[in-house]
Amino acid sequence: MYIIVGVADMKVSDDPGSVLITYSLGSCIGVAIYDPAAKVGGLLHYMLPESSLDGIKAKKNPYMFGDTGIPLLFKESYKLGAKKNRLKVLVAGGAQILDQKGLFNIGKRNHTLLRKMFWKNNVMTDFEDVGGNVNRTLKLEIESGQAWLKTEGVGEKKIWGK
Repeated sequence: MYIIVGVADMKVSDDPGSVLITYSLGSCIGVAIYDPAAKVGGLLHYMLPESSLDGIKAKKNPYMFGDTGIPLLFKESYKLGAKKNRLKVLVAGGAQILDQKGLFNIGKRNHTLLRKMFWKNNVMTDFEDVGGNVNRTLKLEIESGQAWLKTEGVGEKKIWGK
């Protein structure tokens, strides 16, 4: 069963029949985490780096922002039995789609925030595909932990799992 993770959304699952998927990762960042021992996975699709940009929206939807969404992704996966030291971490997005001249650099700012947060919390990524100017789709299968990335103009490829 596909569980769609929308823009500014996050889902975690321990249901072996579930596949988490998020579409249209442009300047947004998709973060997929998976614990192969607990068979728990999560997927976050955040739009903007910092919740301080709009405190009201951040309270309403913390998944819109990296600095509030990323910690919640990890915490919710821990509630289902995931352990930080076993997590596989996959990151995609951070492109420069609508901002061709780089005035706002949302994609780059989103990725920079993620890298800083991961560094401070001793989290290593197992796969990253960020930047450029293409949209991406990220998919994570809960039973096997296999993950696929579909990139506009390139197609779909397996990025993690057997």
